[in-house]
Amino acid sequence: MLNEVLKILNYICEADEPILSDTELLDSGLLDSLAMIDLFNELENIGVEIQPTKIEMGQLRTAKLIANFIETESNYLLCSGK
Repeated sequence: MLNEVLKILNYICEADEPILSDTELLDSGLLDSLAMIDLFNELENIGVEIQPTKIEMGQLRTAKLIANFIETESNYLLCSGK
């Protein structure tokens, strides 16, 4: 899942340098509110639905944390294979 998250983040954030698993997304401004919407939409396109009210901001700090949330908080996700 980490590779998918990294691909999506690198696509939507248009960073000057590649986003890595531990790149700080929030404090750096790479993942702002509009990019978060794009992230959730892109994740939904690969079958992962995240309810925005079920994820804390701290879980969006890095790609690794986002992937970890997806893999461990399955009760908050709907993986439908869309």
